[in-house]
Amino acid sequence: MSDVFGIQPARALLRDSPARARALYTLQGRRDARVNELISLAKESGIRHQSMDGAWFRRRAADVTHQGVLLECHELALSREQDLFDAWDRFNTPPLFLILDGVTDPRNFGACLRSANATGVDAVIVPKRNSAPLSPVALKTAQGGAENLLIVEVVNLARFMKQLMQRNVWIIGADGEAPQAYTAVDARDGLALVMGSEGKGLRRLTKENCDQLVHIPMQGSVSSLNVSVATGVMLFEIQRQRMAPVPE
Repeated sequence: MSDVFGIQPARALLRDSPARARALYTLQGRRDARVNELISLAKESGIRHQSMDGAWFRRRAADVTHQGVLLECHELALSREQDLFDAWDRFNTPPLFLILDGVTDPRNFGACLRSANATGVDAVIVPKRNSAPLSPVALKTAQGGAENLLIVEVVNLARFMKQLMQRNVWIIGADGEAPQAYTAVDARDGLALVMGSEGKGLRRLTKENCDQLVHIPMQGSVSSLNVSVATGVMLFEIQRQRMAPVPE
């Protein structure tokens, strides 16, 4: 089982994936409009609801901002490589993938998932090792953005990238030392955006398997952006290009 904390993450799951929910717990004495909506959504799907005191929440939700809401859920399982290829015909044309190479901070992971959901990413790919888990912190940060995403765990990331290339997917890696800016990417083709770890960036082998490396130009005194912020910037640029009218 896993726990989802907070009003918005619980609302998104009850609305979009109620089959995952087991029980809704709310803080005693809290019955504002937003909490009442959660209780109504739970009742509509036959999900048990209980009001619990503050001591229960402190035990169950230590170090997590819960807003007086805890939704007990079945575990959100990661998909396998073959699941992605089996779903290929259901992806957008052209498809868009996000590859996270060693993002280990759960809040960054959750924020990347939220941006991926918001920009229509078909699947998020993470390596089996050296990646943040789908923890309650990551799910809360994603604010419901993880529930309807295909999140795929792969054993060998470099090999998987080559498989994407064989399906005419262009691999774009984010690298602070790259000569081209991220706006130079032609987003109208099938794309996989590869983002590296918070401290070290892309691993050598991952970088070598990219078709193109790009950077985000920095104008101020900071030398780089947080990985989740950079992911959002680049994904929304891809979305902007794809939504622009096709030149005649």
